[in-house]
Amino acid sequence: MCGRNTLLAIAEHLRIEMRPELRRPLMIAAFRGWNDGAQGASLATSFLAREWSAKRFADIDPEEFYDFQAVRPQVTLEGGMTRSVEWPENAFHHAVVPGAERDVVLLMGIEPSTRWRAFTSTILALAQSVGVELLITFGALLADVPHTRVAPVTGSASNPDLVGDLELAASKYEGPTGIVGVLHDACRHADLPSASLWAAVPHYASLAPSPKAALALCTRLAEFLSIELDLSELERAAESYEAQVSTAVAADEETSAYVSELEEQVDTISAEDLPSGDKLAAELTRFLREHEARRRREEESES
Repeated sequence: MCGRNTLLAIAEHLRIEMRPELRRPLMIAAFRGWNDGAQGASLATSFLAREWSAKRFADIDPEEFYDFQAVRPQVTLEGGMTRSVEWPENAFHHAVVPGAERDVVLLMGIEPSTRWRAFTSTILALAQSVGVELLITFGALLADVPHTRVAPVTGSASNPDLVGDLELAASKYEGPTGIVGVLHDACRHADLPSASLWAAVPHYASLAPSPKAALALCTRLAEFLSIELDLSELERAAESYEAQVSTAVAADEETSAYVSELEEQVDTISAEDLPSGDKLAAELTRFLREHEARRRREEESES
């Protein structure tokens, strides 16, 4: 993937506590930010880390990759007295997956502010050093889907075999991208097979963390790996989420009518006619533009 000089150049960004011995590892990555609508992707990876008792073994030094005025460090109190600063984190964890023939590396982090090519090269250097054979990213995007139905999952993969194995529709999306898109482009140049899974979440409930999206992503991953995964925690959280959002929706007549319309659309179409990857990609483009416009308005109001 990377030549020796490249590895040496980016090694300073990696902080490796120990180098685990892994069986044909798969890397699963998710980044908070606009890649993570309603926190669906980060909820999924956090759940997998707990379920598999994943152990941290490395992270990326945030110093070169963040604008700390945009992604501010957090100050916490230890013992009610000492202040501790927590910096934006991109940490690698490894886990043995019960019933699987391969181990897993989980990367949980935050979309960087700058130097995306150096950032993705750092990830690939770590992947190379532990023998990762496949990278899968989780994402979640805002779309015209109802909160009362299973979150649809679409995505893309680097080769036709992966598209078939993950039951994905090949996307023809062109437009703005985030760190997930840049990472997959880096994988393509490095000849590392990769796939991207995106769960759709209702745009009218964007502020509520969506365990339904996390459940859909983890379900698709378990099917791909042919493993049993206890999803009861996410299922209970999804039921609670649906009830809470339904209560909020019922308080607004216009939103309630809109959700009923979305439900009718989903219930009257076949599985083959569910929103395509390209349609969800178009929703992602809209989300990006609205997010950027909102950020600019916030900056103008602060100036």
